[in-house]
Amino acid sequence: MRRLAMVSLHTSPLDQPGTGDAGGMNVYVLELARRLVPLGVEVDIFTRATSSALPVEVAAGDGITVRHINAGPFEGLTKEELPGQLCVFAREVLRTEAAQPVGHYDAVHSHYWLSGQVGALARDRWGVPLIHSMHTMAKVKNAALAEGDTPDPQSRVIGEEQVVEAADMLIANTALEADQLRELYGADPGRVEVVHPGVDLAVFRPRAAAEARAELGLPVDADVLLFAGRIQPLKAPDVLLRAVAVLLERQPWRRERLVVPVVGGPSGTGLDRPESLAQLAADLGVADVVRFVPPVAQAELATWYAAATLVAVPSYNESFGLVAAEAQATGTPVVAAAVGGLTTVVRDQHSGLLVPDHDAASWADALQRVVSDEQLRLRLEAGALEQARTFSWEATAERTLDVYERARATMREHV
Repeated sequence: MRRLAMVSLHTSPLDQPGTGDAGGMNVYVLELARRLVPLGVEVDIFTRATSSALPVEVAAGDGITVRHINAGPFEGLTKEELPGQLCVFAREVLRTEAAQPVGHYDAVHSHYWLSGQVGALARDRWGVPLIHSMHTMAKVKNAALAEGDTPDPQSRVIGEEQVVEAADMLIANTALEADQLRELYGADPGRVEVVHPGVDLAVFRPRAAAEARAELGLPVDADVLLFAGRIQPLKAPDVLLRAVAVLLERQPWRRERLVVPVVGGPSGTGLDRPESLAQLAADLGVADVVRFVPPVAQAELATWYAAATLVAVPSYNESFGLVAAEAQATGTPVVAAAVGGLTTVVRDQHSGLLVPDHDAASWADALQRVVSDEQLRLRLEAGALEQARTFSWEATAERTLDVYERARATMREHV
């Protein structure tokens, strides 16, 4: 395995996670590529250009090249409109490869269903295996929508089914996702492998909360209940705010030392009403304790995690839950919804608490337990560090490379 083509059509690994369509998948693509290079694999990442100022190629580290493909208008194109640009994007990817010697790439790894459509074409044209990571699935998302959120269209469902059929191997983030691929999409069990994403343990590491709070200008003795991620119904930051309102109704004396940072920017259907979360905070009477923080770089995000008493992940669905894994790596307990990959990332009662629903009272109960019970909090902090050590990008890369090689061998059997 010498050279890999990664396809991340709808969002660039160079984009700032936490806003627009950039999130955990962006981190995944770039971190995996960085760990594959020491294993002897050069990586080209194909993504759609969103500005005329972007260079055609960007070196994203030794052995990693991000290739910006012109397909459709640079700005103002939503993810829902991108299927109309698949043909142009695929043509330009194939054209880029055609300028190289025959056999330039040994495999294609596509991320998200749009990229899988392009990857399937490249697979057939180049005669190399297609490995695909779904990251999210329409059938799973549509089964657990936030109130008022818009379901994904049937065209995406059909597109995902086509990619599942075309891929030589499918990489699932968790055993639950593997089951969903088999049960909901009819994936061949022999073509599904579970590979957990990792955490950069050099960036997300334990640090004294007092030191982190001083750096961020937070009171040393505060109860800091942190949300980090894209502000959209799927990620459910409103659940945290509603729970905070209930908590303050029960214990109004907490208000003077409570801080609720919301680190991230509007995304997806959250762009329809970008001011809605701030308005909700005002309506609930908690605007004085909520701080809205624009998306930040990884190093600063690690500081926010370390400063937090707990990190809340109330999503309606997560294929993995990178925020939870990163937070735990700093030694901060996580209170998370018991959905999707979060049930793998967070060990209930050990590294955090899993909440069985999205009811404000249930969430207030969990928040109150962590902030009130010092012995529980100390136990969860120790458990968070222990749990985080089970996720590393180096292990992810090694397992993923094994999947690539298996896909190559399996494809050869069918040639």
